[in-house]
Amino acid sequence: MRVIAGSARSLKLVTVDSMDTRPTTDRIKETLFNMLSNDIPGCRFLDVFSGSGAIGIEALSRGADMAVFVENSRKAVECINKNLAFTKLADRAQVLSADAVQAVGMLERQGKAFDVIFMDPPYGKLLEKAVLERLAGSPLMDDDTMVIVESDLDTNFDYLDDLGLELYKTKKYKTNKHTFIYRRLEDE
Repeated sequence: MRVIAGSARSLKLVTVDSMDTRPTTDRIKETLFNMLSNDIPGCRFLDVFSGSGAIGIEALSRGADMAVFVENSRKAVECINKNLAFTKLADRAQVLSADAVQAVGMLERQGKAFDVIFMDPPYGKLLEKAVLERLAGSPLMDDDTMVIVESDLDTNFDYLDDLGLELYKTKKYKTNKHTFIYRRLEDE
């Protein structure tokens, strides 16, 4: 796995040697960041269920002002810190070793919304739903915040309307998909 573009282009990243993480392939990562090319420069990026940190590091490499990495695995946090040091991007990063829902509460105390929130939770455990429920009314998300969830193809997001969120679009791959979500704007 490598950084695809930007200041850390072509640098190889270390990954967590575990069955608990599934690194996003370079091809899927490249497709995702091609779709986000106008949204990344200057943004505040939140990478939840970070694993090796490859997605947040890609955002930093492509010009995000800052990125926060949330991961509860000690091995994965060590991996993120190594990758941030190797790519020389640690000065614009914050790493939280915490449960994803707890991390939302911790970050709320810092008081700023994120422009892009990416999450890649373990598949089939509904962890994305728990985080979206917490984010829906959170100051970490404003009307312009884009949330992207990487999930398996069978993951259902039919509960979004009840949370005041809306599905903007879905990009499907062979075995997984990216779902783009925004806060639903009220009719004026």
